[in-house]
Amino acid sequence: MSHDMEELMEEIEKSLIRPKRGEVVTGKVIQVSDKGITVNIGYKADGIVPRDEISNDPTITPQDVAKADDEISVYIIKTDDGEGNVLLSTKRVEHTKGWEDLEKIHDTESLVESKVVESVKGGVIAIARGIRCFIPASQLSDRYVDDLKTFVGKSFNAKVIEIDRQKNKAVLSRKEVLQQENKEKKADVFAKLEKGMQIRGEVKRLTNFGAFVDIGGIDGLVHISELSWGRVKNPSEVVSVEDQVEVKVIDFDETTGKVSLSIKQTQPEPWTLIADKFKAGDILEGKVVRLVDFGAFVELMPGLDGLVHISQISEAHIAKPSEELHVGQNVNVKVLDINIDGKRISLSMTAAQEDSTENEPTEYTDEDNNVTIGDIIDMNDKK
Repeated sequence: MSHDMEELMEEIEKSLIRPKRGEVVTGKVIQVSDKGITVNIGYKADGIVPRDEISNDPTITPQDVAKADDEISVYIIKTDDGEGNVLLSTKRVEHTKGWEDLEKIHDTESLVESKVVESVKGGVIAIARGIRCFIPASQLSDRYVDDLKTFVGKSFNAKVIEIDRQKNKAVLSRKEVLQQENKEKKADVFAKLEKGMQIRGEVKRLTNFGAFVDIGGIDGLVHISELSWGRVKNPSEVVSVEDQVEVKVIDFDETTGKVSLSIKQTQPEPWTLIADKFKAGDILEGKVVRLVDFGAFVELMPGLDGLVHISQISEAHIAKPSEELHVGQNVNVKVLDINIDGKRISLSMTAAQEDSTENEPTEYTDEDNNVTIGDIIDMNDKK
């Protein structure tokens, strides 16, 4: 090799960077494959970022991070990986900056985007700014969490509630974010609420005393007495969880967060419809809903009962209605009188029976009477 050539090689050698372990340098991407990223860092040997040094998020691929000709920052792990290449990492660059970002986010009480990558004992691991963070099960939701695995793969904003870089510890909370969002949502709903207004909601929970309906971030109570104009023994008779229902706002108190709602008041009161539905003389089918000493109340439609006086229950003398009737029994009744102002309907079972008997057609059959139509004609002729 000539002297000039040696000098040229020395100059080239001097111009090349001499990578040092722990340094962060900028390089140009030469190639991206499923195995990793090849980077020119201005050294005689190329640098390699293997797949496991790409990111803390196992779902991130080399193609997600870079493409050919991109300039990227890399951390030097080793100057020789055993095959003449420089071993690099983008994960560790992300790691250093990530800790700085999380510390600032914690100090300013801001929120950080996080992605759950695995469930562990007592909580889940989420990646935030490239850092593996812990979210305790108690901080995952504002409601009880039954299965932690259902959160894997989900992304959401979280709050940094604890951070210690020396101990490599970062703890996040989604619960605090949800609580704040719910607080803001509730304030917004209360600002728009007015007594008497109608609003659509979703049934969230049933109890023995009523149904809780979500009206946009607030669960209002529809008391069992406000579910229907008719009698309701259990709310499940009228509504089911996840039903979409129209409700009327009866009352609310932002201080206590309580809202009273009504489903029945969104529907016409039965007594306002009675003129179009029934008239005196009608024979109807109803259901016995209550027995008293002086008679039985029969429901003609939800919220509309009529009284069958004890004297109108049976042709035979009875001492009490329970001798002939039981609650839940379906009976035919005749409307005797309607008093709209007094909200009273008088009914009769005996009159309904009489009308029914009078209207029964007379039938002649060979089997029942052994008399033919011809016989009847002959008998009439003989007369």
